[in-house]
Amino acid sequence: MAIPISEDYWSFFAGEAKRGHSPLYERLALYIRDDEKLREIAARVQPGQPQANLIFAAVHFLLLQGTQHPLAAFYPSVGKSALKDGDPCPHFRDFCLKHESEVVRLVETRVTNTNEVARSTSLYPAFDFIARETGQDLHLVEIGPSAGFNLNWDRYHYTYRRDEEVLTRGPSGARLNLEAALRSEHAPPLLQSFPRVSSRVGLELNLVDLQKPDDRLWLKALIWPERGLRFVRLESAIGTALEHPQRILPGDALELLEGVVNALPAGGAIVIYHSHVTYQFSQPMRARLNATIESISRVRPIYRVSIEWDEGAYPVNIGRYESGSSDKRTIALCDPHGTWLDWRYQ
Repeated sequence: MAIPISEDYWSFFAGEAKRGHSPLYERLALYIRDDEKLREIAARVQPGQPQANLIFAAVHFLLLQGTQHPLAAFYPSVGKSALKDGDPCPHFRDFCLKHESEVVRLVETRVTNTNEVARSTSLYPAFDFIARETGQDLHLVEIGPSAGFNLNWDRYHYTYRRDEEVLTRGPSGARLNLEAALRSEHAPPLLQSFPRVSSRVGLELNLVDLQKPDDRLWLKALIWPERGLRFVRLESAIGTALEHPQRILPGDALELLEGVVNALPAGGAIVIYHSHVTYQFSQPMRARLNATIESISRVRPIYRVSIEWDEGAYPVNIGRYESGSSDKRTIALCDPHGTWLDWRYQ
C-alpha cells in the first residue's frame, strides 16, 4: 500500500496498529506524528522502506539486545510483564535521543524482513489449487522470501477451524503447527497430501543470514511487542529453516526473475509468488514485474500467486499467464498475519 510520508501516514499506521492489537505502537505512532525530531529520525530509512516499522524495530532491537532504559517496562516482549498504566511516549523519545546514533544506524541500514511464517496458511491453499488444476508438480519461485520461511511451507502442520469443524494437513511431527480460522461457509478443498515440489528458489535483495545472531534478533525486533505467539512461531520457523535451508539468490528480483525461470527444467507448473512485497515497489517496478511475467509466459505458462494490499483487503490472487495474456482469480481473502482465511472460490 502506498501511503504518503506525512502526518496522515502516522495516523494510518496508528490505525493499522490498533487493528493489529498493538496499543503500544498505536499510541507511539500518534506521538511521532506530532514530534518533528522523531519523524526526522524515522525519515532516515532507505527508499521504499516503511518509516514506522523501521524506527519501532530499531528501538525494539536495542531493548531486546539488553539496552537498559525505563522504556523497556512497556514492552511485554522484553520482560515477563509490561506496564499497562503510564505513558510510554516520553520514555520512547528519551530513548531515541539518548541512543540516537544506534537508532539511526539501524534505521538507515536495516529493512523490513518480516516474512511472517503464518502467511503459509494462505499460500498453501493456493499451491494446492494450482496442483489440482494442473495435475503437475510445482516449481516455486518466491520474490522477497526474506529468511525463506514460506519456502518451507510443506514442512509445517496446518489446522483450519470453523466452529466445531477442524481440517488438518501436514506432518504431525512438524516443529510448527500453523492455525487459521475459517471465516467462510466453505473450506478450501485441499488434497489429502501436499502438492509435490520439484524445485524452489527465492530472490531476495536483502539476504537474511540465520547463522548470525544479529539477523535472527532483527527478525524478532520486527514483530510487534504484544504479539507473543508470533515470537513462538518465529523460533520454530528459524529452527525449520536451519534444518532445511533453501536456495535464496541475492539481488534484484526484477533482474533475476527471467533467467531463473528460463533455467527451470521442462515439466511441472511454474509458480511465481510474493506476499506483502510489492508495497515496497514503485509503480514502474510493479509494471516491470507484470511485463516480465507476461514475457516469460510466451515461452511457458506461468502461475502467479500474490497476497498484497488491495482496496482495504488482502486477497489471495492466482493469475495464469500464457502467450502474453493472463487471467486472475481471487480464491480467498486472508489476514495479513495468517490468522484467518475466507475461502471465496467455488
